[in-house]
Amino acid sequence: MASSGSRSQRADWQRNHERLLAAARPLVARYGAQVSFEEVAREAGVGSATLHRHFSSRRALLDEVFREAVERLRRRGDELVRGDPGTGLLAWLEELTVTAVETRGLPASLEGDADGGPSSADGCHGVVREATVNLVDGALAVGAVRPGTSPDDLLALVTAISLANEGNPAAARRLLRLACDGIRP
Repeated sequence: MASSGSRSQRADWQRNHERLLAAARPLVARYGAQVSFEEVAREAGVGSATLHRHFSSRRALLDEVFREAVERLRRRGDELVRGDPGTGLLAWLEELTVTAVETRGLPASLEGDADGGPSSADGCHGVVREATVNLVDGALAVGAVRPGTSPDDLLALVTAISLANEGNPAAARRLLRLACDGIRP
């Protein structure tokens, strides 16, 4: 049986975790992926060491901040993979680009290993990459995209367009459509 001390510690850990995420979300929305860890800790009312015990890296913090948006994208990718492969891939790229453009800091989380460490399969990059791989594989199988079209190249393209057009989804869509014309056979 767990002691009341360990239950209290778990409850304290959970409370601090929630406070850190509640503090991080608006700060990431304001400052993007380069938000100051110290500012997040200060805003949450905890010490820097507490923040680092909860989030071992910037990527870990961002993955949790963006978890809800990335889960919506995962579900959408699952829907699109069941339809027309060519149309599904293009719809996915557009929805991913618009989400990234409208979610400050997300494009940096879509990059493979931006902080020098490996990205986890359930982190932002891993989740989005898996959906992209599935959609690209389907589009390649039916000849809807040029042979050699790489999921990683498309993710790099989405990231670049998103970073260049932060807050401007119309411009991002236009540039993405121009680029997608280049991957069609």
